[in-house]
Parts: sequence; C-alpha cells; structure tokens
Amino acid sequence: MQHAFVFNEVAVLVRHWFEIDLADSHMEHGARVEIRLLAPQPRRGSESAAQVIVVDQPVWRADLFDRLDGSPGAFEAAHFHPHFVGVEPSERHWDEAVKAAPWDWLRTRLSDVAAIVASAGMQLRDPATENEQVRADAEVIVAAARSRAPMLCRSKQQCHDWTRDAEVAVHSMLGSLGRPDLLDRDRVSPWIPVGA
Repeated sequence: MQHAFVFNEVAVLVRHWFEIDLADSHMEHGARVEIRLLAPQPRRGSESAAQVIVVDQPVWRADLFDRLDGSPGAFEAAHFHPHFVGVEPSERHWDEAVKAAPWDWLRTRLSDVAAIVASAGMQLRDPATENEQVRADAEVIVAAARSRAPMLCRSKQQCHDWTRDAEVAVHSMLGSLGRPDLLDRDRVSPWIPVGA
C-alpha cells in the first residue's frame, strides 16, 4: 500500500519497503518516501469529469530503513538518493542527520521541494507555489512515513502485507543474490512460493 500526496507538479509517495542486499543477503526495511513529477494530461470531459493523474518521473528518494540484523529504531541503513537516471535511483547517499533524526531530516527536505527537483536537474513551472503547498502538508507526509517506520513492522507477515505489491521486486532480489547461503529463508518465507 502507498500513500500518495499529489500537488500541482509533484507527488510525494510514502510506503513501507523491504529490501535484500544483493551482496551479503542482509535485509532492510522501513519507510520509503519518493518525490515524482506529474506528467501533464489533456483535460477531458465536462467540468465535473474525473481527470487522468499520471505520477511518473522519479526525482528523489529517501529510504528511512533499519537493518533487520541491527538495533530496531537505529536507522542504520537510512540513506537517500538525490536523483534518478531515468527510473533508476542514483547511488545511496549517507548523512548522519538521516540516522540521528530521520523525521526532522525529512521535514526539512520537504520544506524546499523545488530545490530537490532542481538538484536532480529538472525544473518546476511554479516553484514558489509548489514549495508552499508541499511545506503546508509536510507534517501529514511525515506522519504517513512514521506510520510505515521499521519499528512498526513487527513481523515477517506484516512486512509482506505492507509490501505485497512489490512481490515481483522481492523475487528479483531473491534471484540475484551473491550469497544466497546467507539468506534468512524464514524471514523471506512469505515471499517464497510454497515448494520453491
């Protein structure tokens, strides 16, 4: 399940995410917050008609993650991706402030969404208005992210339920592990088909 906060030019997506490191099979999970650009669509129908909303181009991502083999709430794997190349995220960027105070860090980032978009090499048509609108809803967005924090996901089944829509991505990770012998198969069992 994802929460989508859709503004005039950007959308902020919030969800829980589960990830398996491809090198050593350690696992991470927590809140993922992604900023995307809306693709303009032609108006259709009457003044009351439902309109098409396309949330497409990813711009920035924050992964406020714990390691499952670490200390709950330590945000040892918290990082961000300052831009995307097409649909692929840039390398992970680490910032001690993300680990020390992830929700404050996120709130601060959301206060200037135009700068985030510009640093990713794109421009908004009306950056001042977009900043104002996202800033006004920052508390609600941060609350949604906190509701998907790693400490609130207390079981493998709950993690699976919160990330059921990402099952194809998890299967891709499972098929690409450098050290499958290190995988905690019990923890990933909800994603593994019976008999596999």
